[in-house]
Parts: sequence; structure tokens; C-alpha cells
Amino acid sequence: MKSSTFSARILLADTTSRGWLGYRPSMSVEWLAVLTSLFFSLTANHLFFHTVFEQASWSAPKTWLLAACLFIAVTAAHTALLLCLLARWNAKILVSALLLATAAAAYYMNRYTIFFNGEMVRNILRTDVREASELLSLNMFVHILIMGGLPALLVWRVQLTQRPWKRTWLIRPASIVVAVVISVVAVLAVFQDFSSIMRNQKEARFLIMPGAYLTSFARVLASDGNAATRKRIPISEDAKLGAFWGQQRKPMLFVLVVGETTRAADWGLNGYARDTTPELGKRNVFNFSRATSCGTNTEVSVPCMFSPYGRHNYNEDTIRSHESLLHIIDHAGIPTVWRDNQSGCKGVCDGLTLRQFDSNQKSALCDGERCLDEIMLDGLDAELREAKDGNLFLVLHQLGNHGPAYYKRYPAAMATYTPACDTADLGKCQREQIINAYDNGVQYTDHFLAKTIDWLKTQKRYDTAMLYLSDHGESLGENGIYLHGLPYSIAPKEQTQIPMVMWMSPEFMSDFGIHRDCLTQRATQAISQDHLFHTLLGLLHIESRYYDPAWDAFAACRADHA
Repeated sequence: MKSSTFSARILLADTTSRGWLGYRPSMSVEWLAVLTSLFFSLTANHLFFHTVFEQASWSAPKTWLLAACLFIAVTAAHTALLLCLLARWNAKILVSALLLATAAAAYYMNRYTIFFNGEMVRNILRTDVREASELLSLNMFVHILIMGGLPALLVWRVQLTQRPWKRTWLIRPASIVVAVVISVVAVLAVFQDFSSIMRNQKEARFLIMPGAYLTSFARVLASDGNAATRKRIPISEDAKLGAFWGQQRKPMLFVLVVGETTRAADWGLNGYARDTTPELGKRNVFNFSRATSCGTNTEVSVPCMFSPYGRHNYNEDTIRSHESLLHIIDHAGIPTVWRDNQSGCKGVCDGLTLRQFDSNQKSALCDGERCLDEIMLDGLDAELREAKDGNLFLVLHQLGNHGPAYYKRYPAAMATYTPACDTADLGKCQREQIINAYDNGVQYTDHFLAKTIDWLKTQKRYDTAMLYLSDHGESLGENGIYLHGLPYSIAPKEQTQIPMVMWMSPEFMSDFGIHRDCLTQRATQAISQDHLFHTLLGLLHIESRYYDPAWDAFAACRADHA
């Protein structure tokens, strides 16, 4: 008896001396799933609950009932999901990975109001290393360490209980069924209010962590996997130059500038309080002040604007599986070249000539990470020689004003508005500083476009023209929202209203039969990226069965139509 008591005292003393570090709780995989899901509901779903209950009255008992039922439903649904994924041999690895990934996702959701739908996930998967590095910050690492790393360490101290596999095959399915039933019952208890949320705030489901990004990643990977195994469906087979070209005295040189993250609200030509477009204002351009985008991120807008379907007939799979406007132009006999200072052409130039600029090249415009957009003007004369003085269609894809590192998008000489935010961690800057850095970037786009026009003016052997439009806009703190990428149905106008500018040489306008007064009037009317496909086919006199005159924005302003 004395020996047993002495041994117990030694064991107690040893445990006490090791403190909490010596304690290793034991639990089943099922309980680990429940506790992990509960942790996610408590720490990673603030934005979801804030969005759903933003307009709710907390003095009403039904609001508390709805909140409780949603909390239970979300927790139980994640429990069921985890129970389908976890086994004793992989539980600690998967849960640790989910904790870290969910901590990172929640950080960016709360900082920039990000929704993890398919569009955002595809944007993440296609983002290059340099873009991703600009989003890294000390605050992010601290958040991930506290909200993901520390809980992961606790998970690794857990001892997962073993049991016979026959018993596991009974307990696991039963646990999944119980979790699903609890989630369903919780929803049914408040079904009227729940259905109203799903009807009026359906995008809120993309804020549920980690379920939103897990399901979106799965869908996108499955979709992209299928797309990778099939060839693009041709739409250019019947494309040809119209009879108009038999009368042309000069070849044509057309430059299409696809901008990046420039919003209409800060565009000087649109009446912005700051003159952020002083150089374009002196170059006799047509400014389309009511232009809108097809999407709120590059992965959506670029494929969409070059397709015949657009936002008005939007189907992501259809757009990505078909050839683009550029294939039609090239097949009709106008050589097409895509010059890229961004992260690629998103598939719209597949099989065509692509020039990607190396940020490590020796140039005052490059710093090893990025090149300023003027780099795309280098070598344009060589492009003309390669086209053998014939027609040429050039696309210049800008780095533009891609955030959050706005201060890296312009040279020091263009720092007109100060003080400017000089970090990619926008949380460290006042909103006025962020806007100053952004507006400096807008002014540099103005400078780049002006230099492009000036180069075109020197090409006297050609009929020359330039069209510029941004891919999407940007939020700069309005209603606490920054950057871009919100689902289109709920995106603020700052993310969907874009600048659009057209310049044509007098010879181009004369030879292509463009009426200046008509186009000046058209520039005051609504226009969207949906018009780009059909407008360029009409403007360039390219015949195709995909051409729809109803979406040709310039049709009424051309002599052949007038």
C-alpha cells in the first residue's frame, strides 16, 4: 500500500513538473472533427455572420434563434465534411493544413472582403509568384501563426484512440449521419429566414470557412482538368476580310491596350477632381465615360471581353472552351501579337504570337520583380518589320495599377500625389495615402497611353488606331472594401466601372469611314466589354458568322452602315 502511494506521488510530481506540456489528451478522430469544426465556426466565420446579420435587429428573439441555428448548422456541416476526409493515419496532417490554410483565408477575407467563389479561386491558382509575394506581410504571418500554427501544435499533442476497424466502420457512418441530421434540423428550424438569406444574400455562402474554398477549389480543379484535355472549339473557320480591304491604300496598325485594375472613378477624363489624365487630354481622344466590365477580376474579364458571349450571355465553360476574337482576326489575315507585362493572356491568345517580358532584363524600367509598362513599347518597330509592312494587330497587356503594391506601378517622376502609401500592407496606411499611390499609378497609365499614341503618330505608312480599356476596377476603402474580385452580382460600382479611350489617326478615320461627331456622341452613352468582340469585327471589316451588329457599338458611326 505504501509502495503504491509512493509511486502515485512520484507520478503526480512528474506530471506537475512537466506542467501542461506533459498533458497529452486522448480523443477519437470523430471528436477531433467536432472540435476542429467548432474552432472554425468561432474564429474563421466572422465575415459570414457579419454579412448575414448586418441589417438584423438583435433586440428580436428570432435573430438570436437564427444566429444559433446557423452556427450549429455550419459547425455540423463542417463536421460531416471532415468525417468524410479524416482517418487516424492522416487526421493530424489534414487538420493542421486546414488550420493554416483557413487562418490565411480568413485573414484576407477580413482584411480585403474576399469571397471564395470559383472566380476568386481561379484567380488565386493563376496568380504568379511575384503577385502573390506582394500580398505577404508581417501581420499576415502573425495571424496565421496565432490562429493556425498554435492550434496545429495542440493537434499534434493529441493522442488519437485506436479501435478495431469493424467498430470504426459502424461509428464513422453513424457520426456522419448524425452530423448531417443536426445540420438539416438546424436549418429547418429557421427555414423561412434561411431561405430568404439564400435568396437575397446567396453570395454569402462563399464566406463560410473552410467549406467555401474547399468546394470552390474542387470545382475549379475538376473544370480546369477537363478543359486541359480538350482543344479549343474553333470559331474562326469562316473568318475573312471583307470587300472593303480591296480598296485600302495603306496597311492598318491597330493597338489594343488591355489595362489592369483602373477604375472609372479616378479617371481624369471622366470628371474626377484630380486631373489624372493630363496627357490624354491633349491628344484628341474619344473618352467613353460610361464603360463597364464583364467581371471583377482578370481571370473573368479578359476571356469574357474577347468572346462573342460576354456578360449578357455568360457561361464560363463555354467562353473558356472556345477560341477568341484574336483567333478570328489572325485567321482573317491580320497578324496578331500579344505583348504581356502581366500574368499571361488567360487563354485568349493560345496558339498566337505571345511576347512575355523578363523582369530581370537590363533596363531602367525593370527591377528584377516587375517592369513598368513602357517596356512594352520597346521593340515595336521590330514587330512591324516582322509583319513585313502589312497589317498588324497588337495587344498590350498592362501591369497597370494591380494592387495592393500601388507604389510599385509608377516611376518616382510620376509621384504627383503625396504622401503615398509605400507598402503592400494597406492596413499600415491611411486611406488618403492609399488613394494617392493609386492615383499616381493612374497618371502613369495616362503617360503610357500617350506615349503609345505618339509612337503611332510616327507610323506614317499605316492607318493607325488605339483602343484602351481596363479589365476591371478597384475598391479603395469604400464601405471598408479594398482591392477587387467580389462576385459580380454584389460588386460595388468601383469594381465594375472602367475607363475606355479610343484614338484614331485622321487617315484611319477617313479610310475606315468613321464619323467623328457620331463617335463623340456615342462616347457619352453606356458601353461595356460585351461590345468589344463585335465592335472590332465591324470596325476592321472582318466577316464572321459570330458577328452580331446589335453589339457593334460603332456600327452607326461607320459610313458603310450609315
